[in-house]
Amino acid sequence: MLNPAPWMQHLLQVSMPPLPVYSENLPLRQAREQFLAANNFRVEDYSAAAYTVKILGVPLKFPNTKAHQWATPLHDLHHILTGYRPDWIGEAEIGAWELRAGCKTLVVYWLDLSGVVIGILLSPQRVWRAFRAARGCRTLYRNPQLVAPLLQMTVGEARAALGIPPGGINGVGQ
Repeated sequence: MLNPAPWMQHLLQVSMPPLPVYSENLPLRQAREQFLAANNFRVEDYSAAAYTVKILGVPLKFPNTKAHQWATPLHDLHHILTGYRPDWIGEAEIGAWELRAGCKTLVVYWLDLSGVVIGILLSPQRVWRAFRAARGCRTLYRNPQLVAPLLQMTVGEARAALGIPPGGINGVGQ
């Protein structure tokens, strides 16, 4: 695994729990519940008026626009299916993956590009690897109507529906 550039490591002293391993046979709805709990998120947060991002330990509040509310649940499912963590580098990786696999709205393009720019500073090899791994994959942004049926599937079935290999792209699945 490639690590962040040494000069950036002190800025990234963020304690993130490891991403749970999502079995191919686990129902996706249950995987989402585990993902949200592990990261101190709730389904209700998707529709909250604002969301908070900590940058260098400083909490910054942003309005949770309708476009952001629409994209976030899909983005979280992408984390589960690909295996990219919800930390700085993982967000950069998933941003690169989503850009190549298919974005749809200005908000998603903006968030993904922002993540990629940060990721290029932190770990350019991992961002490039994530971009390359998206070849042949699809995102839920292009097909949001798939979310309800996907939540009834197993993690493995959902990965197959989006062209994601078994075990996820980041190799955390079983």
